[in-house]
Amino acid sequence: LDSWARFCALSGELVGGAGDLSVGPRLAPVVADLCARGLATLVRDYFLHNLEETFRNNAVKMFWQKFHPYSSSSAVERIKFCVQESWPEDVLSAALEDICLEKSYQEKCVLVLAHALQSYEEKAQNRKLKAVQCSSSLMPRYQLMVSSVLLTTLPLSFPEILNVYFKKKLEELNTMVDASDENDQLASHELFGRSNVSAWDSKMDIDSQETVISESCTLVKNIGKVVRDFRCLGFTSMTEDSYSSAIIWLLKSKVYELAGDDYRIPVLGSVNKWIQVVPLQFLHALLTYLGDSVDYDSGLSGLKSPLASRPSSFPGIGVPSEALLRWHMRLEYFAYETLQDLRIGKLFEIIVDYPESSPAIEDLKQCLEYTGQHSKLVDSFISSLRYRLLTAGASTNDILHQYVSTIKALRSIDPTGVFLEAVGEPIRDYLRGRKDTIKCIVTMLTDGSGGNTSGGNAGDNLLEELNRDAENQENADYDDHTNIDEKQAWLNSESWEPDPVEADPLKGSRSRRKIDILGLMVSIIGSKDQLVNEYRVMLAEKLLSKSDFDIDSDIRTLELLKIHFGESSMQKCEIMLNDLIDSKRTNSNIKTSLLNAPGTVAGQEEAEISHDVLDATIISSNFWPPIQTEDLAVPASVDKLLSDFAQRFHQIKTPRKLLWKKNLGTVKLELQFEDRSMQFTVVPVQAAIIMRFQEKPSWTSKALATEIGIPVDSLNRRIGFWTSKGVLTESVGPDADDHIFTIVDSMSDVNKNSIVNESCEAFQMNEDEGESSVASVEEQLKKEMTVYEKFIIGMLTNFGNMTLDKIHNTLKMFCAEPSYDKSLQQLQSFLSGLVSDEKLEMRDGLYLLKK
Repeated sequence: LDSWARFCALSGELVGGAGDLSVGPRLAPVVADLCARGLATLVRDYFLHNLEETFRNNAVKMFWQKFHPYSSSSAVERIKFCVQESWPEDVLSAALEDICLEKSYQEKCVLVLAHALQSYEEKAQNRKLKAVQCSSSLMPRYQLMVSSVLLTTLPLSFPEILNVYFKKKLEELNTMVDASDENDQLASHELFGRSNVSAWDSKMDIDSQETVISESCTLVKNIGKVVRDFRCLGFTSMTEDSYSSAIIWLLKSKVYELAGDDYRIPVLGSVNKWIQVVPLQFLHALLTYLGDSVDYDSGLSGLKSPLASRPSSFPGIGVPSEALLRWHMRLEYFAYETLQDLRIGKLFEIIVDYPESSPAIEDLKQCLEYTGQHSKLVDSFISSLRYRLLTAGASTNDILHQYVSTIKALRSIDPTGVFLEAVGEPIRDYLRGRKDTIKCIVTMLTDGSGGNTSGGNAGDNLLEELNRDAENQENADYDDHTNIDEKQAWLNSESWEPDPVEADPLKGSRSRRKIDILGLMVSIIGSKDQLVNEYRVMLAEKLLSKSDFDIDSDIRTLELLKIHFGESSMQKCEIMLNDLIDSKRTNSNIKTSLLNAPGTVAGQEEAEISHDVLDATIISSNFWPPIQTEDLAVPASVDKLLSDFAQRFHQIKTPRKLLWKKNLGTVKLELQFEDRSMQFTVVPVQAAIIMRFQEKPSWTSKALATEIGIPVDSLNRRIGFWTSKGVLTESVGPDADDHIFTIVDSMSDVNKNSIVNESCEAFQMNEDEGESSVASVEEQLKKEMTVYEKFIIGMLTNFGNMTLDKIHNTLKMFCAEPSYDKSLQQLQSFLSGLVSDEKLEMRDGLYLLKK
């Protein structure tokens, strides 16, 4: 009891109050006496408990009080703390200095007791006495006690304070690098050291560096001191998490800054360079200061990562340590993933700007190869398409152009086409539900201005671009399989990889690698026949509206289509173009013969119209789409001109005869008034209307309709063109339904609201003002399918209700005359028309008769 009382008194004298390390010699015999009585464990535990109480009540309490103003403040007030330039650096430095001093003194106290215990243990060992070994566990127990006391009293806001500290320090370091870049043309990594001299070698102290890097050395030294002090206090994991999250945050900010919204500049190279210049240089310096940097040749790193088995040298670092290489891989992966997520989020805009945005696509490709997160791209892009593109407000033409750009962009990212299949399916499904899809595809393929949104020669249509693209792919594929030696073939076989798990097993790798853009667009329609038919109708409309025989571009387009669809499919279109070539030659021959024929001059004087003004398009009607016909009585002079032309044609082409479609074509007119002259290009009906006003200046609508031979409604619709141009005026006649139209001879007669330009102005007919001269594909289909209507009505009468597939298969089996050769989509379109006409109704996918 006396020894225990003396031990307690001496312990209090050593640990508490002023602290006196000189009690060590007096403490040793007391400890030895207590240990001899088997109380060594009690001595150790009491001493540690005494240290803990002192440490908790003094050092720890004062340490956390320094952070109390921040911890007890509101969110708004905390922001004010963060914007202070010296916060939290000053507070951390002062708090760490005080608590480390206290901990350093207590460690000396622990060493005093450990020395006393060790002395007794050595004596007991010499005397071969049994003794409890307590000296060796004393310091580890003390370190555990310090860590436990601090962590159990840790404020919730302290990790946030650490994060703010490291973020500010790294921002300061990054600012130094940026300033070095602006003020010096040298590379940024020279802030830490030149590429051939390591800035921080593991055998060098951080203070012994060149003056050019003194500021960064001081900064890293301060950070390293804080990290080291926190490690001594047992905050190793929390500190590493804090500066790791600060580095990741700074890296993310840098990626966002470099990437931005400019997709024409590659970003990945700049990001990788910045990683080596700032975070890796900082980490190398920090790890060296802390003594954690181990060379590969030292043999102290134990088992190395296979990925880090052959490290390459970094600028300003040389051969990195394994820890630094792991950091590099970690930062690089995060940078790639961050840039990838940025580009995926803006992929819709990137594809809209393609191919100008090719650098962004290339960056995304490299990121995906590194991270392997292709499924994220597919899911995100499909969501963007459905929200922004596949909506009622988007035109079919815009959707198709975006689809083509998507194919090109994703082909760059994934040449196998696996992910293009997944992304393209929603677009194709949506386009199949639009009525004008086929027409827009044909227009985009053949229109020189509509399809060529990227590169290529001016005036090239999308079809020509696709043809060049297909040739390039064929040449590349040919080179891959012919210009290759055995050694290269063996190397290629070693690098072979199977298709991704998302790949369609029904499509081989070889066929998937050759992505046919035109084939993908045809797959939207369902069959090439529908596309060819639509092209045939559009070509007929275009040829019939031509005022000359310039068809070079149409011939070029036809030849390209023949490459993709075969000559047999395009035979009728070829005949249509040949008709125009023959028409040009026939027109020339007939005009020559009419001019040389005797008596032609007298006839011309009567007609007052020269044969030179007439050009006839002579078509082989069996090979053209159905032509829209309308009765029209042309003026006598024009009729005489047509008759002479037809008669001469019959003489030259016996026994062939011309059957005029007088409502089709274009007429170029020059109208001369008292004070002005005006030129127009109009359809024959509009020309026939205005030419009747040469006979008399005023007509009623009914009289004029009878004279021309068209319905009054059609006349009122067509004559509106002339009233809108100020050539005719309209007034109410005696009958409300019978309006009076009068020619305007002088501008003074025109109402101010309808004044037109006095200069000779040429008015061109708008497409909306002219009606289609060729029956559309839908009209042709409806006419062809009408013969099957009775069969369908009969089937539904007998069976009650049927699905689309069942109706389609039944028609194929039982319709022999005429034979049924329509596609499922064509039948669905026809049945939808019957539903609209209220002849049928549809319930839950079943068609039944309307009751």
